[in-house]
Amino acid sequence: MILTICPNPSIDCTIELESLNVGMLNRIQGKVETYSGKALNVAIGVSRLGEACTATGFMFENQQRTFEHVLTEEGIKCDFVSCEGNTRVNYKIIDKKSMLTEINDVGEEVSLNKQAQLIEKAKSLSADADIAVMSGSLPKGLNPEFYGEVIKHLSPRVKVVVDAEKVNMLAALSARELFMVKPNVKELENFSGVKIRKLTDVISASRKYFEKGVKYVLASLGTEGAVLTDGTDSFYCKSASVAVNSTVGAGDSMVAAACVGIYNGVPMREILKEAVAAGTAAVTTSGTNLFYKDKYKEIYSRLQTEKL
Repeated sequence: MILTICPNPSIDCTIELESLNVGMLNRIQGKVETYSGKALNVAIGVSRLGEACTATGFMFENQQRTFEHVLTEEGIKCDFVSCEGNTRVNYKIIDKKSMLTEINDVGEEVSLNKQAQLIEKAKSLSADADIAVMSGSLPKGLNPEFYGEVIKHLSPRVKVVVDAEKVNMLAALSARELFMVKPNVKELENFSGVKIRKLTDVISASRKYFEKGVKYVLASLGTEGAVLTDGTDSFYCKSASVAVNSTVGAGDSMVAAACVGIYNGVPMREILKEAVAAGTAAVTTSGTNLFYKDKYKEIYSRLQTEKL
């Protein structure tokens, strides 16, 4: 079983415009609302690829039933820590040039009591998990050390995967050795101090993670694909050429597919190929909708990996 831990769920409202005119009237051409959060996106991706998944994290009472309905329909088991109030709403504004403008809410504050409850729940659920994924931002009232506290209490036998910004990542790395991290180019540069200009720079920058005990680095290169490295072997897979509708959720889809590959014990080349196929398939859907398996399989058949 794959466990996902989502500390900061969101309702993502994706708005399509002809162009974003600041300070002027803008007319909406399309709008999609999805019930989201990075680790919840991972859970959906895992389930769509046919593996068992349990989703935990904080959930806010006024929208909890809707979130649980959506996730249950995807075949995901839900076990959340319920908090008072409303789920934050994030706005994703996309124009016809596929330029993305994001406006993210901070959401409700989470009490110390609820924080302690999630640490205990994640600990308990991880006893039956093979892989645990924690990703995304933290809600109001939590400091980065919360990442470390959750991860520190997970079962020692579980493979831990983290996708988070630098301060949360550092807290996670201080708690235990991580099995895999998934930075994008900006996050990799910020963490390592290495400027990414070519593929070999990705390998050089990844060494900063290996020094902290990370086993695998899955580096997302956007439309250029991704690199997977363990410090000894490194592989590159270029994305397939597709029509891009929205890049939101592509990274989460990559994490989902990579975790399924790890769970099934496939070689590094296949983990990478599956991750890129899922991430590429995700950009073909509108709003924050994730990939569908038929599109994933079609793109997977077109991809090639190379050893660096």
